[in-house]
Amino acid sequence: MLKAYKLGLPVALLLAASMWFYVDHVYLGHQLSEAAAHDGPQGIFSDFYPRWRGTQEVLLHHRDPYSLEVTRDIQIGYYGRPLDANRPGDPKDQMGFAYPLYVVFLIAPTITFPFSFVRFIVHWFFILLTALSIPFWSHAVKWRVSPVLTGILIMLTLGTLPVVQGIKLEQLSLLVGGIVAVCALLLVRDSLVLAGVLLAIATIKPQLVLLVVAWLVLWACGNYSARKRFLWSFGLTMTILFAAAEFVMPGWLGQFVKAMAAYREYTGRPVSILAVLTTPVLGLLLSGLMLLMLAVVCWRARQACAVDPAFALVSALVLAVTVVVIPMTSLYNQILLLPAVLLIVRHGRFLWRKDPLTRLLCAISGSLMVWPWLAAFTLSLGWVVLPADLVQKAWAAPLWTSMAIPVGVLMLLTRLGTLTLPEILTSSGLTRHTKLSSA
Repeated sequence: MLKAYKLGLPVALLLAASMWFYVDHVYLGHQLSEAAAHDGPQGIFSDFYPRWRGTQEVLLHHRDPYSLEVTRDIQIGYYGRPLDANRPGDPKDQMGFAYPLYVVFLIAPTITFPFSFVRFIVHWFFILLTALSIPFWSHAVKWRVSPVLTGILIMLTLGTLPVVQGIKLEQLSLLVGGIVAVCALLLVRDSLVLAGVLLAIATIKPQLVLLVVAWLVLWACGNYSARKRFLWSFGLTMTILFAAAEFVMPGWLGQFVKAMAAYREYTGRPVSILAVLTTPVLGLLLSGLMLLMLAVVCWRARQACAVDPAFALVSALVLAVTVVVIPMTSLYNQILLLPAVLLIVRHGRFLWRKDPLTRLLCAISGSLMVWPWLAAFTLSLGWVVLPADLVQKAWAAPLWTSMAIPVGVLMLLTRLGTLTLPEILTSSGLTRHTKLSSA
C-alpha cells in the first residue's frame, strides 16, 4: 500500500502540472485570442481587484463603492477602459462591488500597498489556505490520513480546474471555502466561540454559506445548553459587522441589494447547475425537492455531536447541495465539494464493494472527475508537438464534465448516507453510533 501511495505522488504531480499548464497556455490563450479577435478588453483577470479598489474608495475617499462612478473606475483598472454597451465584444460582467460592505474590513490592511504586491500575497495565501484545507477537513471528518496520502490529496486538489481557476482569479470563494474548513475543525474541537466568529466572516459571500449557516444554527439549537456559545458568538459577530458597516457607510444594505439585482441583470440572470443540466423550470423544481429532503435530514441529525460521523456527513451534504442549487455555475465555487470528496475517497472501498448499483455510480462519478485531468494532460502534451492554434480549438475539452461533477459527487455522497446512516432517513431519529464509523 505504501508503494502504491509513493507511486501516486508523481502521478498527482503530473496531473496537477498538466492542469496548470493547460490553464496558462490553452485556456487563457484562447481567451486572449477571442478578446483580440472581437476587439474586447484584455483585463488583469483578478476578481480580487474590484473588491480591493472598492475598499480603497470607501475607506480612503468616502465614496459609495456600489455607485456607477466607482464601478466605472473599477472597470478602468480591471479592463483597461470602461465597458461600452455598443461594443459587442465587451464582456457583460460590469465588475461592480457586489459584496456586503463588511468585506472591506478583511481587505482594509492591503489598501495602502500597490495592487501588484497585494495580488502576489493573495495568490500564495489562497494556495496555502486551500492546501491546508485538506488536513483541516481530514481532522474534521475524523480521518487519519498518512503524510504521503495527504500530499497526494493536496496536489490533486491544487490541480483541479475549479481551484486553479479560483487561484488564477484570486477569487474570494477560496477564502470562504478555507474559512468553512477551519470552522468545521473548530467545531470538532469544541472551540465554539471562534467557530461562530469565523462563520460570520464567511458570510462575505452569503450565497455560498446560507445553507451551512442554517444547518449549524439548527444544530446548535438541537442542544442549546451545550452549544449556545456558538450561536451567541455568531450572532454577536454578525451584529458587529453590520453595525460597523453602517457606521462606515449609512444605508449600505439597500445599496448592496440594488447592486445584487443589477448583477443578476447584467450577467443574464444566473441559474443553478441543475437548471443548466435540465431546464430552468425543472431545475427549480428539483432544487426545491432537494432542499426539502435536506431539511428533513438536517432536522433528524440536529442532536448529533460534532465528533459524530453523522455530523461530518450531513455537513458535507449541505455544502454539496449548495453547489448544485445556488443560482451560480462558476467553477471555483466547487471548492465546497472538498469534504464530500474526502468522505467518498475515505469510504471508496466500502462503496465499490457494496453492490452493482453503487459500483456503477462510483464508476460514473469517478470518470466525471478524472476527465478534466486526462483532457488537460492530452492538450498540454499536444501543445508541445502540435501548432498552438490547433490545440486551442479543443480548449473546452476539460470543461465538458464540469457541470456534471457536483451532481455526481452529490449522488455518491447521498448513496453513502443511505447505506451508512439509515437512522437519519427514518422516523426513528439519530443514534449516537452509526455504521459509518466501521465502514
